[in-house]
Order: sequence, then C-alpha cells, then structure tokens
Amino acid sequence: MELTGTWRAALADDDLRRAAFGLDFDDDSWEAIEVPGHWRANAAFADADGPFIYRTRFELDPGPPGARQWIVLDGVFYQADVWLDGAYLGDQEGYFAPHAYDITELARLGRDHVLSVEVANPAQRDRRAKRTITGVFGHWDCIDPDDNVGGIWRAVRVERTGPVRLDTVRVVCREVTGDRATVDVHARLDAAEARTVLVRTIADGRVERQHEFSLAKGMNDVEWSFGMEDPPLWWPWSLGDQRLINVTVTVTVDHEVSHACSMRTGLRQVAMRNWVLSVNGERLFLKGANIGPTRARLGDATAPELAHDIALAKGAGLDLVRVHAHVSRPELYDAADEVGMLVWQDFPLQWGYARSVRRQAVRQAAAMVDVLGHHPSIALWCGHNEPLALDIEPGAPFERGPMFARFAVGQELPTWNKTILDRWVKRAIENADPSRPVIAHSGVVPHPPQFDGTDSHLFFGWYHGHERDLAAFAAKIPRMVRFVGEFGAQALPEDIAFAEPERWPDLDWDRLQRHHALQKRIFDEHVPPDAFATMAEWQQATQLYQATIIKHHVETLRRLKYRPTGGFAVFMLADAHPAITWSLLGHDRAAKAGYHALVDACQPVIVVAERPPARVHAGDALALDVHVISDLRQPIDPVEVRAVARWNGGDHGWRWQGAVEADSCVRVGTISMVVPAAPGELVFDLDLVGAGDVVASNRYSTIIAS
Repeated sequence: MELTGTWRAALADDDLRRAAFGLDFDDDSWEAIEVPGHWRANAAFADADGPFIYRTRFELDPGPPGARQWIVLDGVFYQADVWLDGAYLGDQEGYFAPHAYDITELARLGRDHVLSVEVANPAQRDRRAKRTITGVFGHWDCIDPDDNVGGIWRAVRVERTGPVRLDTVRVVCREVTGDRATVDVHARLDAAEARTVLVRTIADGRVERQHEFSLAKGMNDVEWSFGMEDPPLWWPWSLGDQRLINVTVTVTVDHEVSHACSMRTGLRQVAMRNWVLSVNGERLFLKGANIGPTRARLGDATAPELAHDIALAKGAGLDLVRVHAHVSRPELYDAADEVGMLVWQDFPLQWGYARSVRRQAVRQAAAMVDVLGHHPSIALWCGHNEPLALDIEPGAPFERGPMFARFAVGQELPTWNKTILDRWVKRAIENADPSRPVIAHSGVVPHPPQFDGTDSHLFFGWYHGHERDLAAFAAKIPRMVRFVGEFGAQALPEDIAFAEPERWPDLDWDRLQRHHALQKRIFDEHVPPDAFATMAEWQQATQLYQATIIKHHVETLRRLKYRPTGGFAVFMLADAHPAITWSLLGHDRAAKAGYHALVDACQPVIVVAERPPARVHAGDALALDVHVISDLRQPIDPVEVRAVARWNGGDHGWRWQGAVEADSCVRVGTISMVVPAAPGELVFDLDLVGAGDVVASNRYSTIIAS
C-alpha cells in the first residue's frame, strides 16, 4: 500500500516533539506537503532548513495470522526518526537506501493509524569537516549552496510479508569465463523467530537453485552462488547487445512463500589494468562525461528526464558516464542498463569530512552496493571525489591564493580524509563487491610513498595554465594522463534569461556567482565580459572557448590511446538548474557549442593533426603529424587520408594510403611545409575515406603574422 500523496508538515520544535507523534494529535493547522518531494517545494517552507515533522493518516487491515507488516521509506534526505501511533520505530541516516520498520504488533491494535516522521537535513557549519554524506547535494560549486534538498524524496509504503522478510538482496555477476557465468547473491533475512527456510533462486526463467538456511531471530546474512551455462552476455553499446535477465529470490516458510524479490541484471565481467577497462575480455577506450543530478532537487526528476540524459550521453558518442559524487535515482541506472552505457559510480563523499562520519560512511558504502550492485552498467566504484578539506565558495575557484597552497599540501601529505576515511570506504565496497574495480578516491595526484595517484583533474585553460598546455604536459608526465576524470571550462548556456541580459553590462554579478555558479574572476582572464558589446556576443565567445578546449583535449587524449591513456570524462554533461557552469548542455538540455565539439571529437573514427601554433611567421617550418584513431572492432582497409593547406593566394596538398588496425591509433604521415609570405589565415583541412563507407574530416587553423 502506497502512502504517497498529501501529508501534513510543520517545523519541529521541542513542544511539537512532546505531542505531535500521537494518534489523537490535531494537525489540521499544519501545512499540506506532497510526499515524495522536498520541503522547499512548499511555498511556506521555501527558505527553511528544518527539521520538519511529517504526518499522514491511513487505514490498515491487520492481516492474516502469521503475516508481518512493515513501513518502508525508500529515500529520505538525510536523517529521520519514525513513529507509528506515538510508538517510536527507529531512526535512519543516508538519503539513497530504503529503510524498513516492523509494525506488525502495532497494526493489530486497530485499523486507524498515524505515521510521523521527523526529517532533518542540517546545513553544515564547517564544510571542511562535514557530518552528512550527501555528496554534491551538501557541497558543490555547480548547485545553489543556499538550497536545501531535505524531505521525504522517495515513496513511502506499507509492505506485507510472511514470517521472514528479505531486507536486502545483492546480486553481482562475479565472473564470466568461457561459456559460463557465475553470480553471487547476498541476502539479509529478517526472521520473526528462529527457524529453517528454503531460499529459491530463478534466473532468466531457466536456472533454478534451492538452498536451505537455519535462521536466528532477527537479521541474518546469507550468501550463495549459482552458475549459468552459455550465458546471454551484456555489452556496452559500442561492443554488442544489452541482454538483460531477471533474477527472482523467494523465501519459503513451511511450504508457503514468505517474501520474494525480483531484479533485472546483466551478465558481464569488468576489469581494469593501468586505467584501461575491459568488458568480457574486450578492452575499451572510455569516452565519458561527468553527470551531476538531473535536477538539483533529485526528487523532482522524472524517469523520462533521467533516461534522456543517458540518451544525450550516448548521442555524443560516449561509452561512460561518471555519476559525480552522488547516487542518482534508480531510473538512471535502468536506462544505462538498457542502452549499454557504462557507469563510473561515485560514493557521495566530496571534499572534506569530520572524523565522526567513518562508521556511517562504511555502512552506507555497503548499502550503495546493495542498492546498485545488480546493474551491469556499473563498471567502477569510487570512494571519494577530491578528498581535500576545502571550503569552496561559489564564484571563488579553489586553486587560487592560500587555498591553492592547502590544495597542494593536501595532495602530497597524508590526511585523515584521503589516507584513513577513503581506505575504509574502499575496503567496505570491495568486501561487498569483489567483481568490480574500486578506487579509493578521484583527483589525487601521485604522492608518497607509492607515487601512484588516481585519475587526474586537469583544467588547463581554466584553473591553471593555457588551454594549449595539455599535450606538452602529457609528454612530460605521462602518468598524469592515464585517465583524465575532469577537464573543461565554464560557458554560458543558450537560455540566459535568469542572468537578466537586458541589464548588460551591469549584471548582478554577485547573485550569479552565489546562486548560479559563475566564476567571473576566471572569465576575466580567459573570456573577459568587458571585451564584448552585448551579452549575446559574450555568450557566443564563452561557448567557442569551451568548445575549443573540448575539441583539442579530447583529440589529444584519444591520440594517446592506451599509451598511456585509458579514457577521459569531460566535466560535465548537463546542468541541474539554471547556471553558468562547465556543462555542455543547459538546464533545459539545449546544447552549447561544446556539446557539438564533443560529438565531433568522439566519432568512432577521427583523423587528427598536431595542433599548429596560434601564430606563425613567413619562413617558419611546420611539421604536423597526422593520426587516425579508430574505435571500430574491425580493421579499415584500405584508407586514404588527404590534407590540404590553404592561405591567401595558394594551397598545397598531401595524400597517404594504407590500413588502420581495429581499436588503434596510427600515425599516417606528416604535414611538412614552410609558411608562405601571405599574411592572414592558414587553414588545414583533413579528410579520410575508408572501406565500409568510413569517412572523417577535421580542420585546424593558425594566423600568418604580417
């Protein structure tokens, strides 16, 4: 029975806590509030940080003898205390995992009931030592920091079972070897009393296993495995089909079904070595993007919106989305399973946390695997994004001034977050799921004693350096480009009504920085608004700058395919609310120029040249290597590549022929020329024609100085 709909809510205080949980309390004067949802969606609570007491009345049949009844809360931001008819049921912490409470005895006392839930999502006073595990919802520079996503954001329901309930069921495909797949199942069973039960597993309608377990009263953890011959394999979309199967686990007590759970999964094996991922033994260069919440208030995101974000990622030619420092709604992972999109899943830790969170982090890390482990799309777990105790303010980039010094020290020296907390979280995830690679954290540079590091966050052309610096940096420190997990630049979206463009140039810069993520100080360095007569001109220039970074960074990283680069994840795909961020799609999913640049740079076959200098002079000698990068699983033979240089009053061409191996990067030739004495633009056009209707083109330009 669903308990969704209109509830009553009021701001909690000590007086209400003494009286408001009972069955006879009159809550008619309280505000009506929708569940599921976030309390700030209610106009009366638009600026409130809580905590709030929620109440709803319902009728419930006590059920037949031997039946058990449960209140299940699928998701609460972030902490909750739960009462039924004034009796305390328990508390919970963590926003993404369901919690269940046994109400069997209370349900037998009558038909009329009141469920009361006190919900808290406390603002963090010291964001360098946060105490709530909410990831980007608690601290991020791409969401309004003054918002509060507190509330009962997912469904609440009454569930009826027999004497034994499946509290959690974790299904993980451990390995695929030859023509056999092995699946591990972990279940937590809640038994009303000590007894023996029969657990039956049915997979794909054709594999059935039975196991007998002796249970103690209360919670019991049990595990078993089963194999499947000639398994229907799940593949990423670029490698094969997405064959999904249903797994049903049934608990039988005295020949009657007590409880059953079904979930959809896929059979595949993932492995990662030196940041090169393989699926079912096939290596894959990962072209990816970070994705934030589909909406800043995640409970407002609809299933079509979540699926659309996955479709937009696939439409850009991406193989991977990194769910950045949060756990999203189930519909996002369902969509990834269906279309074959790989997922890098972050645990919702971002930046600094207090020491007191360790136990809760370990518990919630295992719960994350319980909730998501059956999704074949999830290829990689990550424990913590940028484990640095920094308080990053909107509009104030952290890699500046004294904060940059703290950033550098935190990268190289041991810290509690990086060295202790992340190790515990990584171990908890590995214990729950040995089938997938797990990294302790993201964005950590090589440091003592092993000097290994993780993926790199390289914001050349934004936080540091020049946008042309990546290629030279990669040549100097190859380890830093094994996987580039973040890069990009901010750009204005297509819809800029929220910025009040009619006020140009006297925009409310403080508001845009505080609530809409704008980093004006960095724009002043790279694309200064003072240089443009209208906001539309500045908007176009910011998008062009972002697109330039995306194009050349992706081309550089793809040219280093497997030697040493295993992939990349651009930061980021789309906005969660009206904002000026690094996203390639606005909050309305209108594409910026950077999205189109990503689409072009992520084609299965591309032809690229070394980037010419920004300016050249007559008589300069140019030598630009030309490469063909192919992600196709079969060779292209024959291939012809043509290059043409054009300048004022002249042109010159080159042509190369040969073959390109499957899944490879091949240098096909070099554009060698002396720059002519013809001031103006010098353009290089590249065209590729290959067997099987394979075509590709590219363009580079420079300026011949007068």
